[in-house]
Amino acid sequence: MALHKGQTGAEGSADEQELRRLSVNPFYGATNPVSGMASAPPKHRLPDGPVTPETAYRLVHDELMLDGNSRLNLATFVTTWMEPQAGLLMAECRDKNMIDKDEYPRTAELERRCVAMLADLWNAPDPATVVGCSTTGSSEACMLAGMALKRRWAQRNSDRYPATARPNLVMGINVQVCWEKFCNFWEVEARLVPMEGDRFHLDPQAAADLCDENTIGVVPVLGSTFDGSYEPVAEVCAALDALQERTGLDIPVHVDGASGAMVAPFIDEELVWDFRLPRVSSINTSGHKYGLVYPGVGWALWRSPAELPEELVFRVNYLGGDMPTFALNFSRPGAQVVAQYYTFLRLGREGYRAVQQTSRDIACGLAERIDALDDFQLLTRGDELPVFAFTTAPGVRNFDVFDVSRRLREHGWLVPAYTFPKNREDLSVLRMVCRNGFSADLAELLLEDLNKLMPELRGQPHPMTDTHAATSFHH
Repeated sequence: MALHKGQTGAEGSADEQELRRLSVNPFYGATNPVSGMASAPPKHRLPDGPVTPETAYRLVHDELMLDGNSRLNLATFVTTWMEPQAGLLMAECRDKNMIDKDEYPRTAELERRCVAMLADLWNAPDPATVVGCSTTGSSEACMLAGMALKRRWAQRNSDRYPATARPNLVMGINVQVCWEKFCNFWEVEARLVPMEGDRFHLDPQAAADLCDENTIGVVPVLGSTFDGSYEPVAEVCAALDALQERTGLDIPVHVDGASGAMVAPFIDEELVWDFRLPRVSSINTSGHKYGLVYPGVGWALWRSPAELPEELVFRVNYLGGDMPTFALNFSRPGAQVVAQYYTFLRLGREGYRAVQQTSRDIACGLAERIDALDDFQLLTRGDELPVFAFTTAPGVRNFDVFDVSRRLREHGWLVPAYTFPKNREDLSVLRMVCRNGFSADLAELLLEDLNKLMPELRGQPHPMTDTHAATSFHH
C-alpha cells in the first residue's frame, strides 16, 4: 500500500475556483437537481452537498483514463483478465464478509474446499491433516508463515536459550519485499544469501552455512521476481538434512510459491519442491497471480496442525458461532475466494495445464526472438515461470535498459527496468511477465514496437535516461 500525504495549499483561491469551474463537462451536470454542477466538487475535502451518481461516476472515470492499460502491463504478476461469469460471481459476493463464517457458511465451505484442493495439488502426504487459510495475497500469507516459524522456534528453544536470543531467517537476497517487511515488523534478523556471478538466486550450501541455533527457517522461492527462475528447493532441503546430521539443528523450510506453486504442479510435474519433501513445513501462493484470480487473494498451507502453533489461532463468537481465525486482516470480502473456487472448478488440472503451458510457450517464443536481436542478451528464457529477464549486449553503448523501458512506455507497454541487488548492482535488466491474456498476438505487437524503436535507440550518442528517475519500478 502506498503512503500518501495530505494536500498542501488551499482550494479556495481564485485560480482554484476557476479551474474547478472549467474542469467539468457541462453535460455532466445537466440533470443535477441539486446544483446544476456549475463547478467540480473539491478534491481534498468533502463536498458541501451531493451530486448525481452519473456525475460522480463520470468524474472518477475520466480521471482513471490516465492509468496505464493493465493488459499491456508486463511488470505485474497480477491477473488482469477473467471471464465475465467470474466477474458476475464476484459482484454477487462483494458484500459478504469472509470472516463471518457463521453468517456465510457456504462461502466458508468454498474456502475450505480450496485449501483441500491445494493440499492435494501440492502432494501433502495426508491432505486431511493440512491446515490452511485464504489471505489478501501472498504477502499476508508470507507474514503468517513467518509468524508460525518464529513461534515454533521459540517453543523449541524456550528452555535452552535466553529470551534475549535474536531469531534469524535465511533466504536469498532476491526475495520479495514482503519478507523484508516480516523481518522488520517481527524483529527477526534477515540473513540474505547474496547473488554471485551468474547465480541470481539462493545457493543451497550458502543457505545452510548461514543457519545456527537461532534460525527459525529457510525460505526458498519457487519463481524469483527478479528473473522468473525457480530456486532449488530440494537441494536446499538436502543441504539442511546434511546440516542436521552434522549438528543436530532441525531447520524447517517454508516455500514461497507466490507464482510457481500455481505453475510447477501443472507443467513441471517431475520437479519435487512441495510437501513431498519432509522438511517443507508450509507453502504459500498468490491466487491473484498464476492462480488466475483478480486481486487480492492468497493462500497459506501448513503440513499439519503441529506446524501452526495453536496459540496463534484466535476464536471469536460475537459474529455468531465458534470462529477460528488466523489472519492479519479481519474483515475482507469473500468475492475473491469464490472466484478462486470458480476458477478451480472451471479449469481443473487439464485447464490449468493448458493455460500455464500457453503462457510459457509465449514467453519462450518472445524471449527467443528478443535474443535474436544483436542488441540484447537473455538472463532467463521463460522456461520456468513464464517470465524472462534480459539486458543489453556487452557491446551496446548508445542506449541502456532504461531507455528501452521509457520508449516502450510511449507505445503503452509497461516493461520494468531495474538494477539487481548487492553483489550484482552492476547489472540492469528488463523483465517481461507473460500472464494469461497476454496472447501471441500481443507478443507480436510488442515485438513490432520494439523493432520500430531500435533504429532510434541505436542512433543515440549515449544513454539518454537518468537511471534513478527512469522507472518507478523497484523490488
